[in-house]
Formats: sequence, structure tokens, C-alpha cells
Amino acid sequence: MQQTLLLALLDGLAQASVSFMVAVGLSLIFGIMRILNIAHGSFYALGAYTAAALGLWLAGPDGGAWTYPALLAAALVVGLALGPVIERVLLRRVYGKEPSLQILITFGIFMMLEDAQKLLFGVEPIFADAPLARLGMLEIGGIYYTVYQLVLLPAAAVAVMAGLTWFFSYTRQGKLITAVIEDYEVACTLGVNARRVYLLTFTLGAMLAALGGALASPTTSLVPGIGADTIVLSFAIVAAAGLGHFQGAAVTALIIGLGQALCVHLYSEIASVVPYVVMTLILLVRPYGLFGRAQVKRV
Repeated sequence: MQQTLLLALLDGLAQASVSFMVAVGLSLIFGIMRILNIAHGSFYALGAYTAAALGLWLAGPDGGAWTYPALLAAALVVGLALGPVIERVLLRRVYGKEPSLQILITFGIFMMLEDAQKLLFGVEPIFADAPLARLGMLEIGGIYYTVYQLVLLPAAAVAVMAGLTWFFSYTRQGKLITAVIEDYEVACTLGVNARRVYLLTFTLGAMLAALGGALASPTTSLVPGIGADTIVLSFAIVAAAGLGHFQGAAVTALIIGLGQALCVHLYSEIASVVPYVVMTLILLVRPYGLFGRAQVKRV
């Protein structure tokens, strides 16, 4: 029983690390742009597929050290290629419009990216585990666990959190974004270029989602539909944390990841609904999320 609990803890930590990186990008986009981006899951899927393809191309079947830079490169390629184009061409047309229209637009983007993914990478499962296998395994409490999932994934999540905290606390662009979050109208009056802030935010959010997919790609088989599963889970994490609160996303990702992993090992029949049960329970007690707060609506 102790080994089962330990295994669930390790699985939950690894899952939470990936989920956090995807959810924090979604939280940033909503917190600043006030758009629920359904297409966010497609960035995750494209990041995963691109990382697998790029890693195999650079390293070959022997799985050289270039597989690790390929993970980061995949996130940059997907985020920089898609983020600015989607924000400038499509999303700028619906700022300030009805939320239902924004959701329909991002859902349409999601469908197009899903088809593009199938055209580029096919529909057959892809499994590129060279980064996972290259780092080997560690023994913890009689359990052998991969170093990649035990060390690299949590370290990447901590690095993302530290990087975002530094960016918003100590850089000019980060402070401008914070100003737009706090009061859009006042920020614009003071000369903040809101369009540039939106472009930067959406691109950063896309890169974070793609980074989550890239880092997750060595741990799972890539099949069509992984983007849809990811966006639903990310919405549960963000809603439970409080929309727009990226620090809280780390806590709720850990709670949901550990809860789901525990159920997988002890009662697998309900594992798939655990994230939504946790989200529902949190919202029943705190309607604005664990770290959210009521906001005054300007009329």
C-alpha cells in the first residue's frame, strides 16, 4: 500500500507539472485578454507532435543529446509561428464583442488546427521516448521511476513559475501587462499599447501550451484528440484556481494531479472525473476559485 501511494504521488507530481504549464498559459490569456481560448489545446498537441518529429530528425533513432533542445525549440516554433498570426488576423476582430462570439472563433481555430495536425503528422500514433530513455531511472522506496518525469518535468514547471514571477515583477513589459490586468482603461490613458500587450500575451500563452506538449511528448503516445482532452483539463485547473490567477494554477494543478493519480491506482473507474469533481467542490465553497476574488463590473 505504501508503494502504491508513493507511486501515485510521483505520477501526480509529473502530471501536475505538465498540466500547470498548459493551464498557466490559458490563465494568462484570459486574465489579460478576457478570452476563453478553446484553441489552447491545439497548441499543446502541435507542440507535442513538433517536438517528437524534430527530436527524431535531429537525433535519429539513437536518441542523442539534441533531443532536449528540440523540446524547447518545438515550443518556440509553434508559439512564434501561430501566436502572432492568430492574434493579429482573427482575435483582434472580436475584442470587446460578446463572449459567445469569442468562444466560437477560438473553437473554429481549434478545429482548423486539429485538421492541420492530421495533415502534417498523420493519424497513426507517434511515440518518441528518446529524452525519457536517455536519462534512465532512479529507485525511490523500492520503486523505479524515470529521471525525466521525477526531476526534469517538475524542474521545468518550477523554472516556468520563477520565470513568470520575475517577468511580471521586474521587467518593463511585465509591469505593463500587470497594468492592463488591473485597469485596462487607465493603462491605455497613460499610454500603454494594449494591442502590443495582447500580442505578447497570446504568443507567450501559446508557447507555454506548446512547451507543455513538447515536454509531455516523450511520456505518452501521441494520437489525434490529445488537444481536446488537454483543454478540458486546463479549464478545470484554471477555474478552480480563479480565472486569471497564474500562481494559483500551480496549486490547483498539483491538487488535481495528485487526486487523479491516486484514483488511477486505487479506484481507476472514477479517475477521469476527478478533475471536475475537485473543480466543482472548490467552486461550491469559493465561487471565484481558490485564489480568485469578486470584481466590480464597470458600466
